[in-house]
Amino acid sequence: MTIVILPSAREDLAAGFAFYEKQEAGLGSYFLESLFSDIDSLRLYAGIHRNVFGFHRLLSKRFPYAIYYAVEMEGVRVRAVLDCRCDPARLRGRLK
Repeated sequence: MTIVILPSAREDLAAGFAFYEKQEAGLGSYFLESLFSDIDSLRLYAGIHRNVFGFHRLLSKRFPYAIYYAVEMEGVRVRAVLDCRCDPARLRGRLK
């Protein structure tokens, strides 16, 4: 199954990287490795996650982030990678 990370999700990942890299050198790289591992797990588990705001939501195993994605005929499209500590109204608005 192919996984496409949309530009909006790539921007989310870059922002998360910058945030964690500011906290401690190397933590941003660990953040990306962890999130890409979670995204890669969609090859096996796409579609089993709960629907939230119209998308499937995979919660990251190591960071407080959620991966919002859609399962389509062509494969999986990752729409957003958002910080779960944000206001839910902001998350909903971001996914519309």
